[in-house]
Amino acid sequence: MKNKETEQLVYLAKTRDKDAFAELIRRNMTQMYKVSLSILMNDEDVADAIQDSILNCWEKISTLREEKYFSTWLIRILINNCYAILNDRKRYTDLSEWEEPVSEDEYNIELKEAMSKLDEKYRLVMTLYYVYDYKTSEIAELAGLSKSTVTTRLQRGREILAKYYGDFR
Repeated sequence: MKNKETEQLVYLAKTRDKDAFAELIRRNMTQMYKVSLSILMNDEDVADAIQDSILNCWEKISTLREEKYFSTWLIRILINNCYAILNDRKRYTDLSEWEEPVSEDEYNIELKEAMSKLDEKYRLVMTLYYVYDYKTSEIAELAGLSKSTVTTRLQRGREILAKYYGDFR
């Protein structure tokens, strides 16, 4: 039922129905926030990435071929925008100077601290896999990686977290 509703909203959004588009964005906002936060680790940049992604989606929604893939398409655009922001930031500042976001969410604080120890490439695949239940093949498509690279990054991310939790105790 929910998939049919989403497909109907996408169809309406393609006809430039602003309310339908706003509802689609509302339904995906939490996922957009968490995915972009896992890459950028900075609330201001997350807001920029989300804003740019919403604008890109509105402008390009007519190019979406299949309505049922709206969320995947939206997240792919978001990931591209996050990487663009990271590339821009590398030109101006060292990434080690960034502070961890101050906003609290439903993440366990200990897990959030452990995830912050991970390199962005591990954080992204682990967030998509464990938080959003994406399959490795879907993550590969979203992140523009091979399936074996996603599997390797998941494994290495788990190893780093296991070491962190071993040292933590």
